[in-house]
Amino acid sequence: MSSSNSYGCQNSKTLNGLLKTELGFQGFVVSDWGAQHAGYDSAWAGLDVAMASGEGYFEEHLVQAVNNGSISEARVSDMATRIIASWYQLGQDQDFPEPGIGMPVSVVEPHDIIDARSPDALPVLYQGAVEGIVLVKNEKNALPLQKPRLMGVYGYSAKAPNVQQPNGLGFYDPWVFGLQPANVTEVILGFILDPTAEVVPSNVALNGTMISGGGSGATSAANPIAPLEALKVRAARDNTIVYWDTESAEPGVHPASDACIVIGNAWATEGHDRPSLHDDYTDGLILSVASRCNNTIVVFHNAGIRLVDQFVNHPNVTAIVFAHLGGQDSGPALTAVLYGDENPSGKLPYTVAKNETDYGAILSPTQAEGQYVNFPQSDFIEGVFIDYKHFDAYNITPRYPFGFGLSYSTFAYSDLVVTPTKGASTAALPSGDVAEGGRADLWDVLVGVTVTVANTGAVGGQEVAQLYLGIPRSGDEAKTPVKQLRGFNKQFIAAGDQTEMAFEFTRRDLSYWDVDAQKWRLRSGEYTVWAGPDSGNLPLSATVTF
Repeated sequence: MSSSNSYGCQNSKTLNGLLKTELGFQGFVVSDWGAQHAGYDSAWAGLDVAMASGEGYFEEHLVQAVNNGSISEARVSDMATRIIASWYQLGQDQDFPEPGIGMPVSVVEPHDIIDARSPDALPVLYQGAVEGIVLVKNEKNALPLQKPRLMGVYGYSAKAPNVQQPNGLGFYDPWVFGLQPANVTEVILGFILDPTAEVVPSNVALNGTMISGGGSGATSAANPIAPLEALKVRAARDNTIVYWDTESAEPGVHPASDACIVIGNAWATEGHDRPSLHDDYTDGLILSVASRCNNTIVVFHNAGIRLVDQFVNHPNVTAIVFAHLGGQDSGPALTAVLYGDENPSGKLPYTVAKNETDYGAILSPTQAEGQYVNFPQSDFIEGVFIDYKHFDAYNITPRYPFGFGLSYSTFAYSDLVVTPTKGASTAALPSGDVAEGGRADLWDVLVGVTVTVANTGAVGGQEVAQLYLGIPRSGDEAKTPVKQLRGFNKQFIAAGDQTEMAFEFTRRDLSYWDVDAQKWRLRSGEYTVWAGPDSGNLPLSATVTF
């Protein structure tokens, strides 16, 4: 939806004005499934391709509209030109491999099989799973694990789902939607937007480990390996005794356990909103184990923010890991990090609050009711103040700040140097020709930044250095964030070594959107640059004036 009471597929301001004019986009615009609500209006507004669910809006009606003068032939030619131009842009006219036939109606019926797997992808799948893991708590030397004598594994997200295969339901097959660990009926009803269905979205996927989101965010992995499977293999190598219970809300815990790993998840899917940012069932499971195990390690496979304040301060909860959505190597990647074969390097792409109310209006979206029941809209009262910008604006201390993540090593920051680019234009407004992405001079480099990061720990590891920018506020503090992320760089640094990381700030990075001029404006005054490991820990700062 757009904010002017018109559907996105028929909003000329966003498609023709913003996308195709201001940003110089030369490709084609395609609707989502069920997103097209008109033919004539959407064609004039900039929609170029209608998804199959838009049957009855384009097709022969588009021909009729041209014949009766409702839509110009030039506009239809523009649609076709954008599509064909993309074909040439991707080189599909020159030695392009046969693309296959797409997804068949049923993968359990005879069909031409296209095997797109490649051995080259295997290390990428594994490394992606490893680097998506974020360690946020690690006390009492809980991690990495050191060949525990007896280990317990608990929680519904530790085991593999009972079923991993297509079952012939075509588009609504749980295998296609990534629903093996979730409530299939609930998600499908939400996804097809059945107005008669009583859908109560759950917070968790109780039927097994979660390797992806649901709906269009799903993946159909060839050979997913669950954490319990990977942990058992590693334990056998170390001669570790393993007990597990992936069913009980209050599992029995062996009193001699050296470590207890509790694995839950935070489910999310296209089709319905998450009802909350925590769930009492999993929190109760964690507290039950922690009450009987003095080394309880909590792991979440989470598709987004997951609050932890119901258990984070329990003295027996020694470590907390956000493993996110690890794909088919979720289990091996998690095991490698827990045992120190891999040094965790992930950083939070969101802020973890202490309470849900800390997020403000963003958790209370405008509903399609009252005067907006037929034409839903959102006024976006939060403006640009989302996530860490909101927490800064209201001086709210989070549990874990945006960009936060621990390592098995430690890093120190020094020598922040900010250097303006000689001869670069610092005019208030850009004046370059429009290119793809906006006016060309928006991408002129106005400032260079370097910072030195040293590994002061005992093991090598990757660190993500983050740069934040404070734009001069000039009395409009209510509209301008205190700081904004403007660069990050991830590099491996051996123990005892250091490296210099370099960044560039473009005119666009230094500008704010002027609603009156409808352009990006470079404000005169003093800009502050901060550097550090996360938005809540920025030990270095420097200034530059324009």
